[in-house]
Amino acid sequence: MEDLFATERTRQLLPRIREFVETELYPLETTENLTHDFSYVEPVLQQKRQLVKQAGLWGLHLPEEDGGLNLTLCEFGQISEVLASSPFGHFVFNTQAPDIGNTELMHKYAPTHLKEQYLKPLMNGDIRSCFSMTEPEFAGSNPVRMGTMAEKDGSDYVINGHKWFTSSADGAAFAIVMAVTNPDAAPHRRASQILVPMNTPGVRLVRNIPIMGHAGDSWASHAEMRYDDVRVPQANLIGPEGGGFLLAQERLGPGRIHHCMRFIGIAERSFDLMCRYAVSRELDEGKALGEMQFIQGFIAESRAEIDAARLLVLRTAKHIDERGAAAVRDEISMIKFSTANMMLRVIDRAIQTHGALGMTNDVLLSYWYAHERAARIYDGADEVHKSALARSILKGYGLDVRKNSITQRQSENIRVDQS
Repeated sequence: MEDLFATERTRQLLPRIREFVETELYPLETTENLTHDFSYVEPVLQQKRQLVKQAGLWGLHLPEEDGGLNLTLCEFGQISEVLASSPFGHFVFNTQAPDIGNTELMHKYAPTHLKEQYLKPLMNGDIRSCFSMTEPEFAGSNPVRMGTMAEKDGSDYVINGHKWFTSSADGAAFAIVMAVTNPDAAPHRRASQILVPMNTPGVRLVRNIPIMGHAGDSWASHAEMRYDDVRVPQANLIGPEGGGFLLAQERLGPGRIHHCMRFIGIAERSFDLMCRYAVSRELDEGKALGEMQFIQGFIAESRAEIDAARLLVLRTAKHIDERGAAAVRDEISMIKFSTANMMLRVIDRAIQTHGALGMTNDVLLSYWYAHERAARIYDGADEVHKSALARSILKGYGLDVRKNSITQRQSENIRVDQS
């Protein structure tokens, strides 16, 4: 299967990266490191980052002028799967969200002074960043509804708003904030993306939100944020004013490939743990757990689902490389909900195979079960992607669900006005 999407670069890189992850990172997956806050293991991971640089494996996704290999999305997707086999892989290679998305966005749209001050140290791993978009008062599945405002005052924006699930804000050097700059424009043209240094007066990290009972810290955290009369130069605008929604959509296309290949990497490692345990665990003298038919069913179903997901995601990545994300929106929706659910099914089967051990922190599975349930919600909930895909399919059969919904609402408004 790998040969279908392999290139000369992936043939050379993948074995080296796999060896690094298995040799340098797997031994760090101890109960102590996985149950403490991220800052506990971070000093060791920073040392591993230096080893990545020494091995010439740093910044592989970056353009050549920035020291990278300018890998295609399809090529990097295959690397992302390998990195995801360890919870520490993406961070150690500096390809973790949200930094990788901010890097791609700033490289394309940030003005020169922001690239010099923030993008270069971000690419070098000297600083971290965050992306501040979701708000507790508005449904995250409707990104055009937003209460955070950025009003012009002289040459500045003054930002006021309330955000949450601003991932990795704890310790970040800057945030890219989505805020309404053009309230009278069309819904998709109201918001802009603005770089806000985290040490700006008025920026307040309210708390790291507890997720499944654990608030976390540093990179592995999700913050509630307040922006109270935060003043930044209008020159900190990323892309055109009013272009925030379009930039977010452009960011999310490749971002969903990154996430989905990460899901596959997690599923593949969970599958490996399941198979190893099925072979080594004895139910009775001379009788391995893997001899049970229901365990064989877990293994067969998981193998088929992982391989099918990988083919679908890499095909989508290849199509984005060739045609752009806007041309393959249906495929992007398809991979997001199907791959997230596949991963969670495989993790669940692996836990079931391990029995009580699978629920403990002695194996990776419980860590992933807690941390990855959110995969069905962030970057578009399952229901949003399923609805978008179904509407597109039905439109090909002559049923324009969105148009009919608008017509119905207009008709209802007319009836209300006449009553």
